[in-house]
Amino acid sequence: MKQPRAWQRMLSGRRLDLLDPTPVDIEIEDIAHGLAFVARWNGQTRGDYAYSVAEHSLLVEDLFGRIAPEAPLKWRLAALLHDAPEYVIGDMISPVKAAVGPGYGELDARLAAAIHIRFGLPATIPVKVKRQIKKADCISAWMEAVRIAGFAEREADRFFGKPDRGLTEGLDIHLRPPKEVRAAYTARHAALLAELR
Repeated sequence: MKQPRAWQRMLSGRRLDLLDPTPVDIEIEDIAHGLAFVARWNGQTRGDYAYSVAEHSLLVEDLFGRIAPEAPLKWRLAALLHDAPEYVIGDMISPVKAAVGPGYGELDARLAAAIHIRFGLPATIPVKVKRQIKKADCISAWMEAVRIAGFAEREADRFFGKPDRGLTEGLDIHLRPPKEVRAAYTARHAALLAELR
């Protein structure tokens, strides 16, 4: 019996095997492009543009820097890339991920490991760092929920935890055209890599 196709051709020309991804088939331009077009909240946000996973990832990286200011720079890169697998598997809201089951998580983990290796990170991020990134992710989700997704603060507190206001001070939610956020994501990635060298 013929196996179904499990690869996707990227705009870079790379052919990424989704079930067995290799670091050599991963390019930041493909990630930035894909994430700039993937809408968070299934697109159910206020504004003239969807709130993209790329924009969310920039915010999470910024929040991570506030949560762990002394962390090595490579973990800021890990924060920026925390949702990178979604450039090919899309973003699913948590209730859908739970309904899909462990298969989604396994696919995400394989892609994340290949992405990490491609950009000089360990395949698996240390537990402490992963928790700090998750905290930044939850704060970002709270901000998005309240500012653009129609949640009341009390409702957002219940689902995402009440954030320390000092961590969110001066941070805005940006809704930009995909072209702009793609460029911002690529530029931030390049800046982090340059500082790591």
